Amino acid sequence: MNPDRENSRDLLHKWIQSESLRQHCEMVAMAMEASAVDLNKSGETIDSWWTAGLLHDLDWESFPDEHPRKAVEEILPPLGYSQEILDAVKSHAPERTGKEPETEIERYLFACDEIAGFMNAVALMRPNGFKDMKVKSVRKKLKDKRFAENVPREDIMKGAELIGKDLSDHIEFLIGVFKNLK
Repeated sequence: MNPDRENSRDLLHKWIQSESLRQHCEMVAMAMEASAVDLNKSGETIDSWWTAGLLHDLDWESFPDEHPRKAVEEILPPLGYSQEILDAVKSHAPERTGKEPETEIERYLFACDEIAGFMNAVALMRPNGFKDMKVKSVRKKLKDKRFAENVPREDIMKGAELIGKDLSDHIEFLIGVFKNLK
């Protein structure tokens, strides 16, 4: 059994000082939790998916060159996080770890990570944020290579493929998840 949500959030705040990175981690956790609920997962599984989303970038700020290996090899294991969560965190950055997303939780974490960051960038440009966001406005921004240029479009496309969803459907689902965020 993994540490509870409060302990996981405390860990996030210990390792990440940047408010924007904390918000990104919270958004990915929300997306993962909503996906698990949508897939009719059980309570413990929902918590695991949320935790994987929350902690996926835990070591990014302190150890960017070692991310996510530092988290999955040194930080999380002694605290009792499950192998499932460690593998999910490891597989969200396959180009760094060599671990491709294979299990459902791994595929969903990969699918939610980059698109959540991208959609947040879109929301920041809009007067109402996520509230009245439309799929077509997100898709239009995806075509603009200069907008949020550090977000790899190919990972966003690959993520939707990994979970067997049309990208527009995935974006629409996430707009619903994030609609109450500022």
